[in-house]
Amino acid sequence: MKLVARFRGRYFIYVDDLPLVGHIAFGVIDRGTNVLQVRPTTVCPLNCIFCSVDAGPYSRSRQSEYIVDVDHLLWWVKKVYEFKGGEVDEALIDGVGDPMTYGKLPELVLGLKKIVKRVALETHGVNLTEKNIRALEEAGLDRINLSIDTLDPEKAKFLQGCRWYDVRKVARMAEFIARETSIDLHITPVWLPGLNDDDIPKIIEWGLSIGAGKRFPPFGIQKFLKHRHGRKPPGVREVSWSEFWRFLEELEKRFGVSLRYPELNKVFGIRRARRIPIKYGVGERVSVKVIAPGWLKNEVLAVDRDEDVLITVVGLSFEDLRRRVVTVRIDSCKDGIFIARRCRG
Repeated sequence: MKLVARFRGRYFIYVDDLPLVGHIAFGVIDRGTNVLQVRPTTVCPLNCIFCSVDAGPYSRSRQSEYIVDVDHLLWWVKKVYEFKGGEVDEALIDGVGDPMTYGKLPELVLGLKKIVKRVALETHGVNLTEKNIRALEEAGLDRINLSIDTLDPEKAKFLQGCRWYDVRKVARMAEFIARETSIDLHITPVWLPGLNDDDIPKIIEWGLSIGAGKRFPPFGIQKFLKHRHGRKPPGVREVSWSEFWRFLEELEKRFGVSLRYPELNKVFGIRRARRIPIKYGVGERVSVKVIAPGWLKNEVLAVDRDEDVLITVVGLSFEDLRRRVVTVRIDSCKDGIFIARRCRG
């Protein structure tokens, strides 16, 4: 682990020797299915006004960004794959940033294809070029999940929180993917009630016209959800699931395309599979060593005595507890992602 830089009060950390399970922001996440989430970086160049993880240069909650060494990440993917007995069919490169900012992305895809059958990538597409799309195609990338929330240039600048954002360029790259490459295109706009109601139909019409969805569904409309650390755009309400399904049903009738997938897991080939052990349970006390600043403010990263899982400890300052051993209580362990607090007394 190396502290690469500190910019505007935020740490930039290169990870090449830490365990890569146990954390939500980077590494490998196993949710007990045949799909692994692979997170190489937390960096994002955008400032989307609805971002659920408060990403981007103007984040108010983050204190650290992480970039993971590609060989180290592949080693951990292979380790998890072997523990699951090979019951992994897809690696989904996603994250709390945009994976297209990762400098070793083609190498990561190529390495993952040597381990799993299928590799997919989530992105807002701002860094897509014909050159790097071709590099990803040659590396074996199977699918790009593209988040594009409007085709209107001015509205896109507003939604993405960047005056330099050019949705027309992103759209051209999407058309190039769909028409000129073997990579499948899955378009995933977020419906922001009151902001882009009229844009979703236009995105569907456009996506159908360019040939999105060669092997997978062309669209995956996302419901806006409010998150504790996420951004909440003024005037946008979080609709009920029933209202969301009605919205999609009306669009299905209008365009004659499926947008609701009662058997979504079947459509994407997702099934239950052996999971790696969840080492600690809620309420358990663990002795940990503080090793790095946490992803969010008022957090630190720690490892247990075996140094094989990461544990996020909230309520601590890294500057005050650098390299100290403390006892913590596990507050959450869902999907093997550990959140803890320091024990008092």
